[in-house]
Formats: sequence, structure tokens, C-alpha cells
Amino acid sequence: MESTNNVTELIIIGLFQDPEVQRACFVVFLLVYLATVVGNGLIVLTVNVSKSLHSPMYFFLSYLSLVEITYSSTVVPKFITDLLATIKTISLEGCVAQIFFFHFFGVTEIFLLTVMAYDRYVAICRPLHYTTIMRRSVCRLLVAVSWLGGIIHSMVQILVTVQLPFCGPNVIDHYFCDLHPLFKLACTDTSVEGVIVLANSGLISVFSFLILVFSYIVILFHLRNHSAEGRRKALSTCASHITVVLLFFGPAIFLYMRPSSTFTEDKLVAVFYTVVTPMLNPIIYTLRNAEVKCAMRKLWEKKVNSRAG
Repeated sequence: MESTNNVTELIIIGLFQDPEVQRACFVVFLLVYLATVVGNGLIVLTVNVSKSLHSPMYFFLSYLSLVEITYSSTVVPKFITDLLATIKTISLEGCVAQIFFFHFFGVTEIFLLTVMAYDRYVAICRPLHYTTIMRRSVCRLLVAVSWLGGIIHSMVQILVTVQLPFCGPNVIDHYFCDLHPLFKLACTDTSVEGVIVLANSGLISVFSFLILVFSYIVILFHLRNHSAEGRRKALSTCASHITVVLLFFGPAIFLYMRPSSTFTEDKLVAVFYTVVTPMLNPIIYTLRNAEVKCAMRKLWEKKVNSRAG
């Protein structure tokens, strides 16, 4: 990139310009990030330690929580430290690296959410074959495919980006590096690149979302034949997943299904899906899931008893 670019460092405008507001945001977003890491980390620990949470659903949930930590960590630490900086800068290589990992973990999460919907479909619609279909080797393969899909998607984004020339200006109108704000700095027409991003990011989000919606329509249709207690338990489990899906896919589709030529970045929407949503996921899953809450309680009691002993 150095041989084709005069720009080696980018200046980030950030979210707010008022120093007092930035300091207040530093405290708020630091607490949110810590809650994200602790909450999702606790789910990963609980699922791996607890003997009662070894079903495929919790296996996928632990990987989803791990992805949430890494996904948030690609943006938030840099974002919150920049809130205290007078001039917010990032190298061009660092900007490209942030884009790579942000899209890698983001699309991996999309595929994991789709896999989790498939798991619920098999559990509810084909219960007699569930243990055969969702055996541990298949679960590991589905997780591996999700990670591989994220890598392939992100590599396409980066291959598009590194070919662009950047000769100035070097001020990026965002609080982190993403494709559309960076494209605005390129010294060439990026309409083709915008279409590629639309196809690569937007269509993945839309098609995955449509698959998820269709799967839950089928699940709801099959629940008619279940008992009232069976429907209640199945709907309680599915409701958590549907809530997370809506929180994640809504902003993603809103931001990436618009062509770059007419794109106006909504920073507040970006804050929601990069900072807030990763924190909400463990809350949503634990509040609506008695098994997870019980396992966490036992883990806490075991820790307290070991200290007392």
C-alpha cells in the first residue's frame, strides 16, 4: 500500500467534538465494554465448566459469546482511548487491519446465528433425529465453516480496499475504520467497489436474515402440534435468539444495503451494533434461560465454597 499512497496516517473525527461529552462517553463506554467482556466471558466459562450445558445449543452459544468479545474488541478499545485524545489518528495499515477483523468477526457472528437457528429447527421439527444430526463432530464443522466464511468475506473486502489509491485528504468521518468512510478518501471513483461491498456485506446480511426468518416461521408452524408446556419452553428459547438476531441484523442491513454513492454514515447506529449489542447478548440469553442462570449460580457457589474452604 505504501508504494501507491501518499497517505500513511489517517485522522479520525470521532463521535463527538465537545471535550466534556467525550470524557463522559469515555466512562460510559468503558463500563459497557467491561460488561461485554465479563458477561460474554462468563458465558464461555460457564458452558465449558458446567456439566449440564453440553447440548449443541450451548456449544454454539459459547462460540457466539467468544466472537462477541473479539468483535467488540476490534473497535471499542481504540474508540474509548481516542475519546481522551486531542488528535485521533490511525495508520493506513492499522485502518485496513481493523476493517479486516471487524468484518471477519461480524460475518462469523452472522453465520453462527444462522447455525443456531438451524439447531433450533432440528431440535423442534425433527426431535427424534436431533442427537444424530447435531452430533458433536457436525457442531464443530458448522463452527469451523462459520469462521471460514468470515475469513473469506473479509479477504474479499480487503482485496478491494488495498487496490485503492489514497493521496489525500486523510480525515475519516467516523469513530473507527470502515469501508464506506474510507472509500470517500480514495483518489478514484469507488462506485464499483461500492457495489462489491453491497453484494458482499449487504446481501450476506439480507440472505442470512431471510433464512433465519423462514426457519422460525417453520418452527412456529411445527409448534402447533406441541403441548402448551412444550410450546412455552421452545418459544422462550427461540425468543432470546430472535431478539439477538433483530438487534444485530437491523443495523447491519440498514448500513450496508445502501450504495456508497448515496451513503451517509449514521454513527449512532454504528455505536449500537459495535458497542451496545455485544453487551446485551449475554443479558438476553441469561435472563430468559433458567439452565444458564442455574449453572452460573452453581459456578458462583462453587467458587465461594472453595474460598471458604
